[in-house]
Amino acid sequence: MDKIKVNLRPTEHTDLELLFEFQLDTEAGYLAAFMPKDYADKVAYINKYTRLLNDPTINMRTILVDDHIAGSVAKFIMEGDAEITYWIDKKFWGQGIASGALSAFLQIESTRPIFGRVAFDNIGSQRVLEKCGFVKVGTDRGFANARQAEIEEYIYKLV
Repeated sequence: MDKIKVNLRPTEHTDLELLFEFQLDTEAGYLAAFMPKDYADKVAYINKYTRLLNDPTINMRTILVDDHIAGSVAKFIMEGDAEITYWIDKKFWGQGIASGALSAFLQIESTRPIFGRVAFDNIGSQRVLEKCGFVKVGTDRGFANARQAEIEEYIYKLV
């Protein structure tokens, strides 16, 4: 079987509509856990990400598989630390796309250390981080809007 080819390109405003649709999936939202309260508000999403696209501290890429948008990956700054985030459309889960996209992204984004946070029970995302060289360095607790509960999250670091 051929390995799936993952490409990254800078995220464009026209990508936002489809990226918004991906985050509406209930199962994906549950696994991501830490989502905005207004995650289903399309206008709020488009406005927020339009601002982020123009923020020079954010490196946001759209993930392409065979010229189809499969998700996004980004670096942002939170409380002085560089962090990564990624979202893969559910129909692309389990194909190595998240690992391939994050690996490619880390070749473009050289900020180190860089952190990743993941819900304690999101095993798939934990594996993606570990495959890309991240090491679990701690835990935290926070309110997960998608679950309407406080949950534990694991903190990963890449140096």
